[in-house]
Amino acid sequence: MTGGEENRDSELIREWFDATGAVVMGRMMYGTGEEFWGADPPFRTPVFVLTHRPRPTLVKEGGTTFTFVTDGIHGALDRAKAAAGDRNVDITGGASTVQQYLRAGLVEKLQLHVVLAPGASTAGAVSASAPRSPRRAPRPRRPSRWSRRRRSHGTRRC
Repeated sequence: MTGGEENRDSELIREWFDATGAVVMGRMMYGTGEEFWGADPPFRTPVFVLTHRPRPTLVKEGGTTFTFVTDGIHGALDRAKAAAGDRNVDITGGASTVQQYLRAGLVEKLQLHVVLAPGASTAGAVSASAPRSPRRAPRPRRPSRWSRRRRSHGTRRC
């Protein structure tokens, strides 16, 4: 891993990248990251992109290749395992891709990262028998502008 500043997470990220031998992602995640990653994506491994439209394999700098897989999650996982050898296969996302692998029971280890913005939930794919984190209490509703105005002026009758 190169670029950026070193911080307390750098070693964890370096270990994660070093242990990953192949990556599986959905078309939406690929489409979102394609322009940002440019000619030198951070993966440095084969990446298998789930899609319904066949495309030729893209070879990028640094050892990243994007192979577009049209035969479903099992086909993508089989190819990724073969490419990864004895290293890990990382199912990077997006949410729909992760949900498909969770529903199929193909996830051995789930590593969740901090979510900073709203988006599709991956938790919807977890079966009812799987342990779940406690639900957050709902936030109290803020009174509407109309009800605040009435309270602040009191109720007068003429």
